[in-house]
Amino acid sequence: MNKLLIVGTVAFDAIETPFGKTDKILGGAATYIGLSASFFNLQSAIVSVVGDDFPQEHLDLLTSKNIDISGIEIVKGGKTFFWSGLYHNDLNSRDTLVTELNVLADFQPKVPQNYKDADVVMLGNLHPLVQSSVLDQMEKKPKLVVLDTMNFWMDCALPELLEVIKRVDVITINDEEARQLSGEYSLVKAANKIQELGPKYVVIKKGEHGALLFHNREVFFAPALPLEDVFDPTGAGDTFAGGFSGFIAQSENISFGNMKNAIIYGSNLASFCVEKFGTERMETLSKAEVAIRLQQFKSLTQFDIEI
Repeated sequence: MNKLLIVGTVAFDAIETPFGKTDKILGGAATYIGLSASFFNLQSAIVSVVGDDFPQEHLDLLTSKNIDISGIEIVKGGKTFFWSGLYHNDLNSRDTLVTELNVLADFQPKVPQNYKDADVVMLGNLHPLVQSSVLDQMEKKPKLVVLDTMNFWMDCALPELLEVIKRVDVITINDEEARQLSGEYSLVKAANKIQELGPKYVVIKKGEHGALLFHNREVFFAPALPLEDVFDPTGAGDTFAGGFSGFIAQSENISFGNMKNAIIYGSNLASFCVEKFGTERMETLSKAEVAIRLQQFKSLTQFDIEI
């Protein structure tokens, strides 16, 4: 069975949207990626760090989804990373209210020995030096390395980010970040510039407007499913990344054609994530529900036309 190594935050979030607010709940990029990837037939492990304030029930949840948590370090006396955000009415923009790095400030990732030969590595949004150090620990070159990052690292750690970008096969960023990283407004030109930095594939996420996949001069667009209820977009991008990398790891097919399918699988899973606060929807989601909605995605984009 193929192996997926997931690196990222396991954290607490406090979220407020126009539809309500939460106290501290389970969050973190690696958490969403892991829950999403658990819908595929593969072995997965999370590399992260938490404090001893992190509830055992959250760790048990990950284990119940067949996620290896031996790479999650628990720092005695430490406090878990905490983020709080307020979403505006359109749910596309938000204000960060609180960021407490806590144990994440001194995080030195340790890849479990039995995952140093992982087929796919999913580098969740973290400091580029942490992402690089994970790649340094791999004993075998992964078949695919996927990197997610954000404008914060472009602002404060651009040289380190550019170094790790050279080492990855796929980068996933949103449209605003693609423009910042490339200096180009056109997303086609932006993707071309980013491919010149190293990645063979560029995935540009556009939230409720879908996602774009670029490879050389080829382009694929996947729509987002129109939803009646969107409560909380937190983690949607990470859920997308988990679906994308999980499908690729399961299928063992690293081609542009198969990545189109991976984009759809990622978009499908992300459409569930936003229906409730935090990880709540992903915790109870069934494979049957995933299959039904996948058919909806297919119907959304299927048409006959004479040319």
